[in-house]
Amino acid sequence: MRHSFILSLCLAGSFALSGCEDFMSEKNKVDRTLQDLNVVDETNLNDVMLTVADPDEAVTYFKRASANAPERIDLQRGLGQSLIRAKRNAEALAVWKKITEHADASDDDRVDLADAQIRTGDWEGAEKTLNSIPPTHETYQRYRLEAMVADSKKQWKKADSFYETAVGLTTRPGGVMNNWGYSKLTRGDYPEAERLFGEAIRQDGKLFTAKNNLVLARAAQRNYSMPVLPMTQIERAQLLHTMGLSAVKQGDVETGKGLLREAIETHPQHFEEAVRSLRALES
Repeated sequence: MRHSFILSLCLAGSFALSGCEDFMSEKNKVDRTLQDLNVVDETNLNDVMLTVADPDEAVTYFKRASANAPERIDLQRGLGQSLIRAKRNAEALAVWKKITEHADASDDDRVDLADAQIRTGDWEGAEKTLNSIPPTHETYQRYRLEAMVADSKKQWKKADSFYETAVGLTTRPGGVMNNWGYSKLTRGDYPEAERLFGEAIRQDGKLFTAKNNLVLARAAQRNYSMPVLPMTQIERAQLLHTMGLSAVKQGDVETGKGLLREAIETHPQHFEEAVRSLRALES
């Protein structure tokens, strides 16, 4: 009788343990599932912060997140990218330097460091950083920066080669074509600059910088007719203003005045900047 009682207790205990193990197993599965969901949610939030969120809000988010998990290089990268978006370049430079010292740092991280160095005017530092990256690391961003460094040293053939390579490595070459065109503009090669700016606008019709540069390239050739471009009324007024000032700089003062008057008439609101420019000329 006593033996059967003990056996019953053992059996009950084994069932309890079995039930406990099953419960713990299910709990672990649930915990892992929740953890996976949290990672997915965090990844989505990180992507939002890096793309559509307000840059300063993104900086605050990644600062807090990287402080809570300082070992995570992905959060540090998010902070560095957010600081660049917020135009806080000096702070971004410090972050990217720290990232490149991390055990898991990549060549892409060193490219981003070079970008931050260029944005803070450290061209020599950027060149050293780019030279430290193996030539087998061939990316659009790397060659775009290489071209800019070559431009800064007036190594035109080298710059052209890098720009051409960069264009071939991206499906959205508008920005680099605009940079290349500006390089040609500073060299005095106005027709080629005009061509490149036109290509940049064809690739990205919203790229106002390229539109403005195109007007500068045409005005440098004393061509003051407005190019056929996709533009808003405000953009047209701003481009006329740019062209008017360029005409004055070329010595074509009366033409410049006429363009400034047209800019003032075209703008849907009061165009204070153009008004001041015209008053200065007429006085």
